[in-house]
Amino acid sequence: MSPEAYRESLRDGRSIFYRGRRIEDVNQEPDLKVGVELAVLDYEMGEDPSLRDVAVDHDPVTGTEFSRYYRIPKSCEDLTDRLHLIELGTERGGTIPPLIKEIGTDALFALLRVLEGEALEKAKAFYQHCRDGDLAVAVAQTDVKGDRSLSPHQQEDPDLYLRVVEQRPDGIVVRGAKAHTSASPNAHELIVLPTRAMGPDDADYAVAFAVPINTEGLNLYVSSFSGGEHNEFEHPLSSRTKMLESLTVFDDVFVPWDRVFLCGEPRLCGSIALTFVEYHRFTAVSYKLPLLDAFVGAAATIAEMNGVPKAGHIRDKLAALITYAESVRALTEMAALRGRVDAHGIAYPDPMTTNMAKFTFAKGFHEAVAQVQECAGGLLVTGPGQEDWDSPEIRPVLEKYLRGAVPAEERMRMMNLIADITARDFGGYHAVLAIHAEGSVEAEKMQILRSYDPQQAVTRARQFAGLD
Repeated sequence: MSPEAYRESLRDGRSIFYRGRRIEDVNQEPDLKVGVELAVLDYEMGEDPSLRDVAVDHDPVTGTEFSRYYRIPKSCEDLTDRLHLIELGTERGGTIPPLIKEIGTDALFALLRVLEGEALEKAKAFYQHCRDGDLAVAVAQTDVKGDRSLSPHQQEDPDLYLRVVEQRPDGIVVRGAKAHTSASPNAHELIVLPTRAMGPDDADYAVAFAVPINTEGLNLYVSSFSGGEHNEFEHPLSSRTKMLESLTVFDDVFVPWDRVFLCGEPRLCGSIALTFVEYHRFTAVSYKLPLLDAFVGAAATIAEMNGVPKAGHIRDKLAALITYAESVRALTEMAALRGRVDAHGIAYPDPMTTNMAKFTFAKGFHEAVAQVQECAGGLLVTGPGQEDWDSPEIRPVLEKYLRGAVPAEERMRMMNLIADITARDFGGYHAVLAIHAEGSVEAEKMQILRSYDPQQAVTRARQFAGLD
């Protein structure tokens, strides 16, 4: 799909609300258009001759070309290639990934691995539909949950987990809501997955399916976070990149049976949720890498510009930032190298190493932010704005007094990059993502414990203690 065809495809009558208004065209709403243009990067990569080996794949039987995101991984090499593709897309997106095919294929791979029989055939058909149409696919997994001490069927309001309210000969009707749905306003299709393991009493909530974004009764309430105009001088990244997130409400949405992958089978909910997470956290740590590189590069550069690159405390902070960034990178690459192949012949990243990478990223993030800010200084928040910099009367004063080892403009532009990714609303967005996106720190620790086989370590400890 060409970039222009992608933009035009979003004019399909989808129901979107933003800042108290219904939005008729996401291409025309300034805040939402930034998110659309972020997604366009993926379609531009597919048309870039220099990136064809990275971004485009071929069906070995038919020769049909398709986005490399849709390649079903069959080996550790495929997983490594996927890591590099996600990293490249995120670099082009200014530390934010397009996320219109990454997360959708995470879900598709999970369905292809877990489902059986007729449900598996449906998933294969949907995969083919998305791959051959070069579609943008979002995923709605996280239920709003209500009182988290209660299971789905125990909630005072039964709609606080998405549920099936009617089964008909031609399909099902669902009601409820999902939160934190990334890229949904600018996707074509939406895959809905269970958020957790469920018991027999939660059968109505055991549901997985796919619907077009413009389906009747599907309403997207887009987050207003980081909205409004961001000028290029003060916001070098956030002025051109934005992930659109929604509260996704299903108001008695009809889903035909050929798009229903799971209905009334609680036993599969946990497997689908966890298998999706195996891919999605690998995607997460892959797209964190450009941000961590930016931390290291910006800290080192601003130290040079401030004239303090050899100061002992600066060198300590740079060493810590390098160790942090390269630890996450090494664990991410190791997750691919340790990948396994299941009974379907589909490769998946090593769950333990993937969660170790995500845990290392999340636990070290806020300390890394502080280290970058300490290398920079207080001008991150007291520096001049765009209007002052553009003023013929004020700019000479700023250029005289705000220079360091380099001219003031170079120094202030680097300061503004650091402020954008650590101190302003874009930096706040990254900080919350570090803690909550793709699963909490506690969820990652649980998965590390679940994935680790202690037998070798226990055997050695017993031998060393003289017990065996």
